[in-house]
Amino acid sequence: MQIFRKEHPKPQFVRENWENLNGEWEFEIDNGRSGIERGLYKPGVSLSGKINVPFCPESKLSGIENTDFMYGVWYKRKVNVETLFPRTVIHFGAVDYKCVVWINGERAGEHSGGYSSFVFDITKLLKQGENVITVYAEDDTRSPLISCGKQSDRFFPYACWYTRTTGIWQTVWLEHTPESFIKSVKYYPNISDCSVTVEAKLCGTENFNCTVSYEGKTVGEHRTADVAGNMIFTIPLSEKHLWEVGKGRLYDVELSFGEDKVKSYFGLRELRLDGMKFLINGKSVFQRLILDQGFYPDGIYTAPSDEALVQDIELSLAAGFNGARLHEKIFEERYLYHADRLGYIVWGEYPDWGIGASEAISLHTVLPEWIEEIERDFNHPSIVGWCPCNEAWNSEKRDRLASHKQILCEVTKALDKTRPCIDVSGGFHVKTDIFDVHDYEQDPDVFKKNYDRLMTEGILHDRFSAHQTYCGEATFVSEYGGTAYNPEGEGWGYGESVKSEAEFIYRFKGLTDALLDNHKMFGLCYTQLTDVEPEQNGLYTYSRKPKVDINQIRKIMSRKAAIED
Repeated sequence: MQIFRKEHPKPQFVRENWENLNGEWEFEIDNGRSGIERGLYKPGVSLSGKINVPFCPESKLSGIENTDFMYGVWYKRKVNVETLFPRTVIHFGAVDYKCVVWINGERAGEHSGGYSSFVFDITKLLKQGENVITVYAEDDTRSPLISCGKQSDRFFPYACWYTRTTGIWQTVWLEHTPESFIKSVKYYPNISDCSVTVEAKLCGTENFNCTVSYEGKTVGEHRTADVAGNMIFTIPLSEKHLWEVGKGRLYDVELSFGEDKVKSYFGLRELRLDGMKFLINGKSVFQRLILDQGFYPDGIYTAPSDEALVQDIELSLAAGFNGARLHEKIFEERYLYHADRLGYIVWGEYPDWGIGASEAISLHTVLPEWIEEIERDFNHPSIVGWCPCNEAWNSEKRDRLASHKQILCEVTKALDKTRPCIDVSGGFHVKTDIFDVHDYEQDPDVFKKNYDRLMTEGILHDRFSAHQTYCGEATFVSEYGGTAYNPEGEGWGYGESVKSEAEFIYRFKGLTDALLDNHKMFGLCYTQLTDVEPEQNGLYTYSRKPKVDINQIRKIMSRKAAIED
């Protein structure tokens, strides 16, 4: 069985001493969720099938391709350990939804949340020679207590709900460290004085060194002897290279703490709202975003290769977009790395669909994983904002829903004071830095007339104004278009399907021009990059082939926006 996804899964925190565990694992479906009782976690018990990790069992690349509901799944593999290290941990990029891990039959830990990364220290559970790793995952997309994003709650995909993902769907790997090690690092760039403030969390006591370089040349350094615990220090940079849209100029960082060595990077950039403008490094940048669902025909949630991640960004750039809403999914870190190096702006979002958002217990479910996402992705310069929720409309339980959204926004702002937060994309807004709306009006003339009122009367067209009040905040239409177009047949999309490429281009241009010409809009987000299963409203097919003349799309999307004047 071919081993996929061999590259290091965490480019912003790389140690040389790591082992990729992707490839063939034993596998078994456990819909009765009786496997623990039956002792499937024990080292001597074999599972009935095989699977190709990191692909979910619903996918073709997994070798299983079972698209029915699976409520419990088991994984098992043997790992030979020749040398025992002072510290060994096991990393999981993501497992959907609740995961329990055993090493040699001993419980190593458990994690809930289908999208965030997690790690367990397994040092004391390992032995020299053969070791058995066992993983059990439970999932239920029909549960009101589990966030499922765009995963279908029916047997078949329908409308904008797609094939489910169960169990492991990102890389699994081992990492070895000395007894004293670097736990984490955060970067706070300052463009005005050309410096970076570094917050490092350390375990143990050792000499510490942080060296910053740009294209191989050292531009800053900090050294401290016999340090322990957390450190905060500022490094002046001898050269200024701003991270900008389309120019992902990254500074390389080498960290050492005794014998522990980590390679990392950061981008020198600043975000700020100024009236109706969104500023990057003090310059008004019109956000030409595309809605990206992050689904793949053969891997479902998991890209078949690192090149496939790059391809999706390049397809967007080719069409004139400068960024994306990473929609209803926490994307893997390698995608964000490529966005960082290409200067591609993105919004970090949480896959909140499927959960009963107005119920108090849902906050208990969502908040821990949302905190994990912010902590994991804080250092990525490509992320220009956070959005924990999408389209929450429950007027019957409005008070509880409002409280939930306010708490999520306030926690987000407490964890990250460097980026704006949209509480609920498309409404209803409770506590937000930006007031955005979703609008799938398909008539360009009506669409333009509606949003021209923002310029002439200060009134933002909002189909849900009964639920929320616009008070002049910075704004953009964060979902529009979604025009159904399938040259080879029918497919679901917004509005009546167009019948020709010319009709599609006419509609796309009219809708887009209305927003580019609006000097009180700082951005837009078109739905969407690719078709996904039954949803046929992408600029590209699900297999990433252009459906229309992409050069025409690029010409329309690339012209200067009114707010940039």
